[in-house]
Amino acid sequence: MRIINAKVFDICEFSERDIYIKDGKISDASDDDNVFDASGYFAIPGLVDIHFHGAVGCDFCDSDIESIARLAKYEASKGVMAICPATMTFPEEKLIHIATTAKNYVRKYKNDKEYAELVGINLEGPFISSEKNGAQNPEYIVAADGRLIDKLQKASGNLIKLIDIAPECFNNLNFIADYSDKVSISLAHTNCDYDTAIAAFDRGANHMTHLFNAMPKLDHRKPGPIVAAMEKGAYAELITDGIHIHPAMVRLAFLMFGDEKTILISDSMRACGLKDGKYDLGGQNVNVSGRLATMENDSTTIAGSVTNLFDCMRIAIKEMGIPPISAIRAATYNPAKSIGIDNNYGSFLPGRKGIVLLVNSDFEFVRIISS
Repeated sequence: MRIINAKVFDICEFSERDIYIKDGKISDASDDDNVFDASGYFAIPGLVDIHFHGAVGCDFCDSDIESIARLAKYEASKGVMAICPATMTFPEEKLIHIATTAKNYVRKYKNDKEYAELVGINLEGPFISSEKNGAQNPEYIVAADGRLIDKLQKASGNLIKLIDIAPECFNNLNFIADYSDKVSISLAHTNCDYDTAIAAFDRGANHMTHLFNAMPKLDHRKPGPIVAAMEKGAYAELITDGIHIHPAMVRLAFLMFGDEKTILISDSMRACGLKDGKYDLGGQNVNVSGRLATMENDSTTIAGSVTNLFDCMRIAIKEMGIPPISAIRAATYNPAKSIGIDNNYGSFLPGRKGIVLLVNSDFEFVRIISS
């Protein structure tokens, strides 16, 4: 297939060029007579969500293959073509069951284009701080444990791509030093200070989970982990649903971390794509009203989002003043690169998946083209 006349996302700019798809991959050229005229549209790669929990009534931690399939089909229908869903804080037996189910899902649905590809697992719990647990269940918080990670990797078929950690807790700094060459490590649900964060990054951590949320605030006398992450060149996740972060802080984050290191995530829970009401997240009750999801037992605690990644990207562009090329990169190339799947996703470089999203001039999703 040859796609012509689109404004094509080329990581740092939009180009007016043709896109060639051959044998399901992006190619330098194609002799196929199948030509699609995309005049008036932007062509962008399939989005990559490396941090979300669920959608349309399903949660990754339901540990059910068909439940994952339903949420993966929903994500694909919204242009999110690669997913790295997040766990919650659960006991070991539950986490192993989740990991095993993920492996079985991949075996069954890997080549089905109706579904987003499950490219990894984001282990958001249980190696976090009880002081900043947010919607995570503090009962199951434990020290970072290499033995558990090894078991989860075996159960999942090496799907663990990102491990979230509070570096100040237990002996977690030593774990970071031991495992940062095996998997990406993110500071998350942490109350650490600047010096501890620097120590974590020096030991190999390279990521910040949902920046500004469940961590110390920016302070001119106690700069905390956010400034440490910026200085050390870490990736920074942002939930741009219009609820979690004020637009001015989103703009500040892009200035601090740059287009190269900023990642948009949805952090969506099972109510995403459904009406207002009562739901659950990680076994705890959540109330949903509009874009806002809060813990039933604490209405001041936000419990994930109810906005998919495509809509988060569009909100960043239309409501927060983020340049389109920056927001699109943060939802495609950067997340793919951060978990090491940029050989398949995130750009139109030759050899990547032959998946093209067309969006109109108002950055509304129009259609998917794939071969």
